[in-house]
Amino acid sequence: MDKISVIVPCYNEEESISLFYKEINKVTKKMKDVSFELIFIDDGSSDKSLDIIKELSKSDKDIRYISFSRNFGKEAAIYAGLLYSMGDYVTLLDADLQEPPKLIEKMYKIITTKDVDIVALKTDAHKEYGIFRRFFTRCYYKLISKLSKVEMVPGARDFRLMKRQVVNAVLELKEYNRYSKGIFSFVGFRTEWLTYSVPKRVAGTSKWSFPKLFTYAIDAIIGYSTVPLTIVVFVGVLFCLISLIAIIFIIVRTLIFGDPVAGWPSLVCIMFFLSGIQLFCTGISGAYISKTYTEVKGRPIYIIRETEKNQK
Repeated sequence: MDKISVIVPCYNEEESISLFYKEINKVTKKMKDVSFELIFIDDGSSDKSLDIIKELSKSDKDIRYISFSRNFGKEAAIYAGLLYSMGDYVTLLDADLQEPPKLIEKMYKIITTKDVDIVALKTDAHKEYGIFRRFFTRCYYKLISKLSKVEMVPGARDFRLMKRQVVNAVLELKEYNRYSKGIFSFVGFRTEWLTYSVPKRVAGTSKWSFPKLFTYAIDAIIGYSTVPLTIVVFVGVLFCLISLIAIIFIIVRTLIFGDPVAGWPSLVCIMFFLSGIQLFCTGISGAYISKTYTEVKGRPIYIIRETEKNQK
């Protein structure tokens, strides 16, 4: 009998966990020819999420959990869940039910009947996103697809069903600064994509604000492309040429008109503009250096405070 590990990262999801458990139970009862294990990852929640997970684990032997010592982020939670899983197949689900558990049955049927290693979901719309956010999301995927050497599928979700071979390959990438969508693309394997419409959250609020998503997008670009560094070099060379042309122009104009003082307001504007360009380029270089700095320190991706084994 095949076993499916369901990894559920949770951060302050006390309102959603019980509802999620009811929905996943419907799936496990329907798929009688498959065994399941539910792995809840408490990412340092400050509400009652861990207490609810503990109560569920007492009544259901198929529930396991990991509780972090603090909030390490969803990427760390995904990595911990993959490392902790024991199933022949592994899937990732959010507790807010924006990724319907009922789709697992269809995904399992595809992955066991077709020559594919991953069945993943993507969406081209999101009911909770405003026009502003949808616009920037589309721009982000277009940008990273051009900058990155790995394929980034627009609208890709973390929700996917993977064979154990894929999970083992992902776990080989032990980098501290993680971006799961990029990692899944990097390891490759044959993937079949299913398109679905993302429903609204069943409870609670999203933990992803626009500034967090913007930072996450920057991290993804830095993690999977060195093109920004090439752009910095190109900008530097370009402005050196412009400066050289400007110097020649000033010299010629001074020799002809003898008025080197005229035009100082425009000179000040140019100085501010060039200073901004320099700071921008320095910022890009600094971002790569900071990521290198965090990687070489070799700190753990997460720290475990307790698991279900502490209850026994």
